[in-house]
Amino acid sequence: MRKSKFSPVQISKILKEFDTGKSVMEITRDHGVSSATFYKWRSKYAGMNSKELKRLKELEEENRRSILAK
Repeated sequence: MRKSKFSPVQISKILKEFDTGKSVMEITRDHGVSSATFYKWRSKYAGMNSKELKRLKELEEENRRSILAK
């Protein structure tokens, strides 16, 4: 699985830009992500702050490692 080039804190900030009124086209152009990626992040991480998002990423990584170890 490919590692994201964006940290959980960066993803959180990008999603907050949308909440403050910036359009999806502007956000995707500024950050170099596709609109599909933006909407995937939005559906998955909506309402989370950066700490919660970081913890979720850590748990996903831990689960991935435990599956590979079996």
